[in-house]
Amino acid sequence: LALNKPRGVECSRRPAHHRGVLSLLPDQFTLRDVQPVGRLDHDTTGLLLLSDDGAFIHAQSHPKRHVPKTYVATTQDPVTPELVAQLAGGVKLADEPAPLAAQVRQLATHQIEITIDMGKYHQVRRMLAAAGHHCVALRRTAIGRLTLEALALEEGAWAYLAPEQMALLAAG
Repeated sequence: LALNKPRGVECSRRPAHHRGVLSLLPDQFTLRDVQPVGRLDHDTTGLLLLSDDGAFIHAQSHPKRHVPKTYVATTQDPVTPELVAQLAGGVKLADEPAPLAAQVRQLATHQIEITIDMGKYHQVRRMLAAAGHHCVALRRTAIGRLTLEALALEEGAWAYLAPEQMALLAAG
C-alpha cells in the first residue's frame, strides 16, 4: 500500500504520543498485520509504504539496498548555493560517517529537494542542522521512481500499488 501520511501521525504499530498510522487504514489491514515500511517522523508528511510482506519490507528498508528516497525540505533561512554544495559533499553527523545527499537541488528560496539512499534517524533534518539550517517542514515525495505526485493521493489517503508502480520502487 501507499499512503500520503499527514503531520501528527506516528509510524508505529503501538503509537505512544500521537495517532498511529494504522488508524488511517481500514481494520482489515490491522488484522493482516500490515506495518509501515520504514518510518517517517510524526511531523514529516508524504509517501509511506505499508505491507504485510516481510521480504518486501526488508528489500525496501534495509540500508544495504540503497533505495533512494526524495524529500522536500522547507528551511527557516533562505537556501544558498553553498548549502546545496555542502549537502552534496556530505555533512558530519555525530559519530557517523558524513552522509551524502545522492541529489540536491534548490526548488525555491526556502525549499530544497534532497534525495538520500540510506535513511537514518532524522537524517535529512540532521543534515540540514549540521549545515546550519533549520528545517521547518519535511515531506517525502518519492521512493525509488514512485512519486507521490503520480499517485495523486490526498493527505491521509491510501491506495493499493499496481505491479507497474511496484516496479518503480527498485533502486536507481
